Amino acid sequence: MLTLLPEILIFILLFILLFFAVLYYIKHKIRNEQISFEKILRDTKKEAEYMQDYYKRYKDIQCLEEKLKNDENILNEKIKSAEKLEKTAKNKIREYDDKLLKIKNIKNQEVKELERISRMTSKEAAQKLLVLLESDLAREKANLIINFQEKFKSEKEKIAREILADAVLRYSSDYVYETAVSTIRLPSDEIKGCIIGREGRNIRALELLTGVDFIIDDTPETITLSSFDPYKREIARVAIELLISDGRIQPSKIEEMIEKAKKQINKDIKTESQKIIFDLQIGEVNDEILETLGRLKYRTSYGQNALQHSVEVAYISGLLASEMGVDAKLAKRCGLFHDIGKALTYTMEGSHVELGVSFLSKYSEPKEVLNTVASHHGDCKPESIMAIIVQAADTISASRPGARRENLESYTKRIEKLESIVNNFEGVERCYVIQAGREVSVVVSPDKITDDGMVVLARQICKKIEENLNYPGQIRVSMLRENRIIEYAK
Repeated sequence: MLTLLPEILIFILLFILLFFAVLYYIKHKIRNEQISFEKILRDTKKEAEYMQDYYKRYKDIQCLEEKLKNDENILNEKIKSAEKLEKTAKNKIREYDDKLLKIKNIKNQEVKELERISRMTSKEAAQKLLVLLESDLAREKANLIINFQEKFKSEKEKIAREILADAVLRYSSDYVYETAVSTIRLPSDEIKGCIIGREGRNIRALELLTGVDFIIDDTPETITLSSFDPYKREIARVAIELLISDGRIQPSKIEEMIEKAKKQINKDIKTESQKIIFDLQIGEVNDEILETLGRLKYRTSYGQNALQHSVEVAYISGLLASEMGVDAKLAKRCGLFHDIGKALTYTMEGSHVELGVSFLSKYSEPKEVLNTVASHHGDCKPESIMAIIVQAADTISASRPGARRENLESYTKRIEKLESIVNNFEGVERCYVIQAGREVSVVVSPDKITDDGMVVLARQICKKIEENLNYPGQIRVSMLRENRIIEYAK
C-alpha cells in the first residue's frame, strides 16, 4: 500500500493541475466571448448612429427636392415673362427702324430743298443738315437705348441675379491666403543646431530630399521653410515635427521621417477627398482621381486654395443646376474636377486644361466632365449646359471679394490699360480709375458731348472695355458733364 502512495499523490497532483488548466481555459474563453460581445455591441451602436444620420440626410434631401420643384415652376413663369418682354423689345426695334427710314426720307427732301433755296452744293447742304439732325438723332438713340435696357434687360438680369444670388447665398466659405513660406515653432533654440547638424550635413540632407529651402536666422525658436510648391513644404514641415518628436536628427533618420511624412500626407489627402465626395454625393470616384484631387489642397491660384475653390465651384454648380432644372449631381462632378489638372502641373508639362482632360480620359469620366474641363477657360466651345454652368460658378468663386489677390505689376498694367481705353474716346477730357479698378469716373467735354450723347458714349466705353480687358467681377462707368458759362465785366 505504501508503495502505491507516490503514484496516488502524483495522480492527485495531475488531476488538480488539469482541473485548474480547464478552469483557466474556461475563464479565458468566457473573457474572449465577453470582449467579442462588447465589440459587436459597439459596432452595432456605431451602425445605428450612422443609419440615424443617413436617415436625417435623406429627409433633408427630400425637403430640398420639394423646394427645387417649386423654384423650377417659378423660374418657368419668369422665363415666359422674359420672352414677352423680348417680343416687345423686337417690336420697339422695328419701330426704330421705321423712324430711321422716315428720317432718311426727310433728310433727302431737305437736301433737295436746301440746294434749291441756298444754291449750295450737295456736300455743303448735307453737312448743315447733319448738324441740324445730330441732336435729334442722339436723343432718339439714347431714349431707345434707355427704354430697351429698362424694359428688356432689367427683367432678364433680375432673373439671373435671383438665380446667382440664391446659389451664392446658399453656399459661402472663408478664404485663407496661401504664401510661399511656412513657419515652424521649435521647442527651444538648441533644436536649430541639431537641424543644421555637424558642418551643415543635416540641413543639406533635408533640402536635398524635400526640395525646400530651410531658412534659419536669428528669430528665436523659429525656422522658415521656403518653396513655391506647397506639397513639398508640407512634407518638410511634417518631417521636421516627426524628427523633433523622435529626438534623433541625423541623415539616415531624416530620410526615414520624410518617407513617413509622405505616407501620412498621402493618407490624409485620400481621407479628405473621400469626405468631399461623400458630402457632395456625386457617386463613385476612382482611387487615382481621389488622390490627385486631394493634392489640390497644396496648390494655389492667386493665393486661393485650389481644392477649396474646386469644392466651392462644385457646390455653386449644383445649386445653379437645381435652379435651372438640370442634373445637379453631374454639375457638381463637373465643377469639382474642372481644375484637377492643376495638381499635375508641377510634375508634367502642359497646361492644366490639357493635363486635366488627358488624366480624366484614362478613367472613363462622362463626356460632359471632359468638355467642362476643356472649355472652362474658353479653349474650346462648350458642348453642354454643364460646361456653361461651371464657367459661371468658376467666375463667381474667383471674383468674389477677398477670394483672390492680384500682384502689383499686373494690377498696375490693368489700371493703365483701362485708362488708355477710356481716354481714346473722342469727347473724353479725363478719367479717374477708383475702387481698385472696379469703377472708372469719366469727365466729358460739354462742347462735344450732349446729355443724350453721354448715354451712347457710356455704352460704347463699356463695350470697348469688355472686348479689350480681362478683369474680375464688373467695372462701373460713371459719366460726368459740367456746363461752364464765363463772362467778363468790363
